[in-house]
Order: sequence, then C-alpha cells, then structure tokens
Amino acid sequence: MLNVTDDAPSRFEAILFERIVKSERFKAYQDAFRTATGLPLRLVDADTGTWCLDDEEVNRSPFCEALNLDESSRSCLACVETNRQLMEEAESKGATTCSCFAGLCSTAVPVHLGASIIGFLKTGQVFREPPSEAEFNKVFDRMADKSISKKQLAMLKSAWLQTRTIEPSRYESMVKLLNSFAEQLSQHAESLAIVEEGNQSVAIAKARKYIHARLDQPLPLRAVSHQAGLSESHFCRLFKEATGLTLTDYVNRCRVDWAKRELMRPEARISEIAFLVGYQSISQFNRSFARIVGHPPTSFRRHKLARSSS
Repeated sequence: MLNVTDDAPSRFEAILFERIVKSERFKAYQDAFRTATGLPLRLVDADTGTWCLDDEEVNRSPFCEALNLDESSRSCLACVETNRQLMEEAESKGATTCSCFAGLCSTAVPVHLGASIIGFLKTGQVFREPPSEAEFNKVFDRMADKSISKKQLAMLKSAWLQTRTIEPSRYESMVKLLNSFAEQLSQHAESLAIVEEGNQSVAIAKARKYIHARLDQPLPLRAVSHQAGLSESHFCRLFKEATGLTLTDYVNRCRVDWAKRELMRPEARISEIAFLVGYQSISQFNRSFARIVGHPPTSFRRHKLARSSS
C-alpha cells in the first residue's frame, strides 16, 4: 500500500486545479459558455465520479435531475458508470463524447499540465436527435427500477421529452470551443505552477513545471536543479521536504500516471508506451510500473479494458 508521500504529484496537480476553478478566467468563460450555448459547464478533477455536469443548476437536464434524485437507484449508478467510461476515454483520446443509457450525450475535454491531466471540462446532457414517446418507452424498459409511481413516471417522461436537442454539427462546434479553452487553461496552469503557495517555494514549483513539461525526456538532477536556481544538494533537500519524494521517485510516478492513460489505447504496444513516457528500456518501465501500481502494465491494461467493455 502506498504511504502519504506517494500522492505528491497528485497533490501538486490538485493545488493547481483548485486555483484554476477559482480563477476569474475560468469563471468568466464558464458564464459565457453557459449563456452562449445553453449547455452546462463544469471543470472536474480526474477522480470525480458524480454524474452532475455542473456545480450549479444553470442549464442542467431536468431528466437527469429527476432520475438522480435517488442516488442509490441502479439508474443513477448507470450514469456514474457512463461518467467513469467517459473520463477514462478522454484521458487517453482527448475530447470524448459518449451517450448514456437514456440517449443523452455528454463530453469531457482534458486540461493538461505538460503530460499530466489536471482536470476535465465537461458539458452535455442533451440529445443529438429529437426524442419521442416511443423511444422513452424503450428507455423505461431498460431502467432497472420499475417500482416508480405513475406520478414519478409522468414526471420523468415529461422531463425526457423536454430535454434539449442540438444537431450534431452544432454540438461539435461547441466541443471545439471547449477544446480551445482547454488549451488556454493548460497554458494558465503553467503560469500558476510557479506561483508560491504556503510552504511551496517558487524554486520547487519551477522545477515541477519543468518536470511535467519534459517527462518524455531525460531529467537529470543537474538540469532540474538548474531550472530551480539551486545547487544540487540544496535542491534535493528542499524537493524532498516539499514532496516527500526524491526527484527520481517523483519523476517515475508522473511517468507512470501518464502511462496509465496510454495503456487505455488497445492498439498501443507496451514498448511504445514505455519510450513515449520517458523510459529508456522496457524492463525499467515494467519494474517502475509494478512497484508503483502493484501490477505490471499488461495486467493493469487487461483489467482496465475489461472493465471499460463490461
């Protein structure tokens, strides 16, 4: 089991994520996107499993609201599972759109810091073709909970038929806007990465930014400490104090996190992924991955892909 220091890269990314969510840049774009498109918009971290695509009620789907009033229902769990698959695909493929069991589509667009993913812009909960009563009956047949009252069923049906429809070409244009904004947020993350917070020195933050931007390249201590403006010995001491990890351990964990996303691409060979994320040999990659994750890359991929297809 990993100890508390094992999450140092994730903690750093979590700090950046919170800064971005609270930034005026994101809030201004969020309001503009909601107003211009009529769609919800939320920036979520990679571990968020909620079905909710917005942290406010603006533009949310009334059908999704009604369906998920009972968070223990199997219909709600189906939404959570769809959300999980959406996030996993977006990790490896970039902007991804998928549909839930009820036919509503949602989209996730990753926001990066170098090779790492800080979070996802999410929108959707709309139809790409107008809904009909006949289709609702098919959806209801797929719902596990058939014990709802006539009043609840009528409410669900009404909400489903009132769900907004956006033609595919127009929806794709909206996704392109999100892609563009995700790139801007990624650049914003790089700027925020060198802002001092609490005990995090500017020197160590600069080093982390340098590491995340060059994970696929050699990262010798001399080069990283130079970027931080510190001697090698001074840098090693401050970096261990700030992250709880040595430089080598930190880099390995960042590379393994990147490799996890790449392993979700079935067509990618393990050897290709190893060199892509910065390892000089497959054996080195396999050892690092197994030590950090607890399973070799092949087993990890097999489990993840089986879970995605289930």
